[in-house]
Amino acid sequence: MSSIRRIPAPSLRVGMYLHKIGGSWLSHPFIRSSFLLTDAEDVRKIMESGIDSVWIDESKGDALQDVEAVGEAPYPDDIGAAVELPGTPAPDPQGSSEGAKRIHAVSSSLDVEIERARNICLAGKAQVQEMFSDLRLGRTVEQESVLPLVEEIAASVWRNPAAMISVARLKTHDDYSYLHSVAVSALMLALARQLKLDDRMVRVAGVGGLMHDLGKAFMPLEILNKPGRLTDEEFAVMKTHPEAGADALREGGCEPEVIDVSLHHHERMDGRGYPYGLKDDEISLLARMGAVCDVYDAVTSIRPYKRPWDPAMAMREMARWDGHFDNRVFNAFVKSVGIYPVGSLVRLASDRLAVIVEPGVESLLKPKVRAFYSTRSREKILPQVIDLAAPDCRESIVSPESPEQWGLSNLESLWL
Repeated sequence: MSSIRRIPAPSLRVGMYLHKIGGSWLSHPFIRSSFLLTDAEDVRKIMESGIDSVWIDESKGDALQDVEAVGEAPYPDDIGAAVELPGTPAPDPQGSSEGAKRIHAVSSSLDVEIERARNICLAGKAQVQEMFSDLRLGRTVEQESVLPLVEEIAASVWRNPAAMISVARLKTHDDYSYLHSVAVSALMLALARQLKLDDRMVRVAGVGGLMHDLGKAFMPLEILNKPGRLTDEEFAVMKTHPEAGADALREGGCEPEVIDVSLHHHERMDGRGYPYGLKDDEISLLARMGAVCDVYDAVTSIRPYKRPWDPAMAMREMARWDGHFDNRVFNAFVKSVGIYPVGSLVRLASDRLAVIVEPGVESLLKPKVRAFYSTRSREKILPQVIDLAAPDCRESIVSPESPEQWGLSNLESLWL
């Protein structure tokens, strides 16, 4: 008799070993789906997530007592052989558009999630760095190796998307190639969810984002790490990285959609991208998503030849790039990240400068901000947190501002 039992979620008790959570992998707030239940709080979170059933392993924890099991079959035979992240629930059979209505993921405060996001970024940087090294040594990289990391990124994004997206944006020049991949994965996951893609496509979007730039592992280091603008000849070499990455992913047995993101994330809707100059419907949805996410993280990150754009300024400038992005995808991206992403510098109606510290819940135009600078006196003032969505708030955002224009730096200290 199998030691794995499927039981109603309300029958869970501390001491049981959770083998698998039923329902969509988007629905639960845990980084892992398999662990020993030692905290009643975890049991409560499962209940609040709207999860109907779970699988327990009686060989690793307390056995089922006085409760009728839903079934004894291991989960692959019980719910069908769907492609999924290891240790995560199978996709909702009705698709995520319906499944999303039942998602009640347990959120976490921004400050708590920021610390989790830091740790995930550190682990992600190390894993992407290892993949670059493996490819340079002639080894193959398999998609399955990154699935646990993508699951951790996804879990953070579901709990509080602003944390992972904002933390992953903070990177030095030396970290860029590696943390850029983590950031794009997080952005792709948030965007896929905003577009209400089904569970498999959400997973593929996250994996595609993490592996989209692996072709850079084959680029000459003197070009990849050049502390300045590339010459036309050097840029021509760099433009070969999508094909190099696609070839490596194909050799590693990656899914076609993941390979497609690597190959086509530099294509443009007007046909002026590379490597093939595809346009409009010739570009897949995931590649269109990759184009937006890749550019946003690139322009808001520190590069050797330019200062990073403020996140809100980046949104405004990217919206002006006619023909570059798919409009529907870009609009969904703005909704997923926010018109004023965390860390953005804005001018308030009271002639104060403020940094966005938390996205608006009901309105993208009414986030929570920390005012810290007077534009009239041109000096710093005692920081004040203002919730622009509060019923009695008379303050509002007038415009995004450039930190460089005001001689401001280290704005991260105001929101981290």
